[in-house]
Amino acid sequence: MDAMSKKVPLGADPCFSTFAGIALVVVTYNSAQVLPGMLDSLASGLEGTDRYEIIIVDNASHDDSVALAQAHPIGATVIETGKNAGYAGGINVAVATIAPEIDVLVLNPDIRLQAGCVRALSRRLSDDAIGVVAPKLLNDDGTVAHSVRREPSLLTIWSDALLGTKLAAKLGLGEIVASPDLYRRGGAVDWATGAALAISAKARKTVGSWDETFFLYSEEVDYMERVRSAGMEVAYVADACVAHSGGEYHQNAYLSGLMTSNRIRYFRRHHSAFATLFFRLGIIVGETMRMTLGPGHRAALYAALFSAAGPQSAPAR
Repeated sequence: MDAMSKKVPLGADPCFSTFAGIALVVVTYNSAQVLPGMLDSLASGLEGTDRYEIIIVDNASHDDSVALAQAHPIGATVIETGKNAGYAGGINVAVATIAPEIDVLVLNPDIRLQAGCVRALSRRLSDDAIGVVAPKLLNDDGTVAHSVRREPSLLTIWSDALLGTKLAAKLGLGEIVASPDLYRRGGAVDWATGAALAISAKARKTVGSWDETFFLYSEEVDYMERVRSAGMEVAYVADACVAHSGGEYHQNAYLSGLMTSNRIRYFRRHHSAFATLFFRLGIIVGETMRMTLGPGHRAALYAALFSAAGPQSAPAR
């Protein structure tokens, strides 16, 4: 049966379930090459989920992203921002249209949901102690992506710089978590990359909107830190799978520089200027050692040397 034929209105039905529904939110920006594959995967990913809606927010794409989203039979609601509002800004535009009792699943346009993924995520969100759930991400070759991260610290940044991210992860010292047991069984984590994140209605009400000052990168780190600070857990779920083709920021100088600037800004928000200086220095050392590996590393080095990261507090919500 076509998944769309089983769709029922959002909102809890007291005769059958306390599950009010879930809204899938996709933010696009010149995403025409990958968007059809994501949209095609939704019917399978929504197997077993009856109460849902799909919202696509387009940040002024110059390609056919909007036309593709509007024409696809999955029946998404398409919102055009008229500007490049950033990832967090796009999410906030969508969330403003969603009823407060609804869970939200934020998706990158370059992912493909595996069968029953949404149901598995919703099941985990039914635990009132859980605020955010991250699914298992699969690389293009089918291997499990190391998508779970530790909270950024001086230990993680210097371990990654001096040992390299792969060895630091293997030793349990770097920002990337490489524990085979976690990726096999799931569990509580600090944060996970934002390609696919399910957020409970409770977390939405408690934490509020995404921080648009990050624009792109580190916004998910900030959001999950606020969820944890509010007393809720961020969980990695191994039985909900999503294929993901992104993550090539090291080949894109602009994106690599932006990511580095935002990492420093995020760290500064939670630490002293003195600690931030050593955090920045860790990036400088690491990227200097790897600057011959590609333009992304050189852009990251430039950003670490020259980007501003003054004291900032989260905007009022």
